[in-house]
Amino acid sequence: MNISVIIITHNEEKNILACLSSVKWADEIVVVDAFSTDNTKKLAEEFGAKVFQVKWQGYGKQKNYALSLANGDWILSLDADERITPELAEEIQTVMPHSQMDGYQISRKAYFLGKWIRHSGWYPDYCLRLFRKDKARFVEKPVHEFVELDGKMDQLKGVLLHYTDTCLEHYLHKLCCYTTLAADELAAKNKKASLGDIIIRPSFIFVKMYVLKKGWMDGMHGFILAVLSSFYVFVKYAKLWEKDNSSYFS
Repeated sequence: MNISVIIITHNEEKNILACLSSVKWADEIVVVDAFSTDNTKKLAEEFGAKVFQVKWQGYGKQKNYALSLANGDWILSLDADERITPELAEEIQTVMPHSQMDGYQISRKAYFLGKWIRHSGWYPDYCLRLFRKDKARFVEKPVHEFVELDGKMDQLKGVLLHYTDTCLEHYLHKLCCYTTLAADELAAKNKKASLGDIIIRPSFIFVKMYVLKKGWMDGMHGFILAVLSSFYVFVKYAKLWEKDNSSYFS
């Protein structure tokens, strides 16, 4: 059973080597780079990955392109800021040869502003990341893409480490980009933003993360994360409202 790792990148020179090193045991590593302006491509090539460059098409399409280039029977999909632990690597290599499944979810643990988040609805965060190539495809959403699996699925015991946001500036930059993509997606479906969307949805997210999902147990990090997550929802629907009322600003 051959395993191909697929990674999409854009200006990930700070992350790419640690990510690649965590999967050096794989039979093949495919990196699809959106014409990075830093040393991402060079570092990946020097490591021994197969690097292809293509214009950015959106998260889902970019990952499906990477999927089409992979030769393995099994695919392990990673982001550049993620790492496979040695324990998870051993589990994958042990399970794969005799697997009767078509895909596996992996628990993801996030490192946010210098701390591992263990509550807040962020952990355990199970994601379908390991699957048979002929049984899965990425849904081509502009943001928050996911894998559709045609077959049987199970969960692995190991943990995938996600070094998500090292500073607030990084989080806020992503928030600006992702909320625009999310608002565009809603607008394409002819969705409208109501006052309830702008007021109630963000408030619910805060209560859900900080109270129901015990974000308070993550200390100040949990509070900040709940506030930022509710702000994300507020900005997304505010941008959707702005699109529908753009004539006001002309």
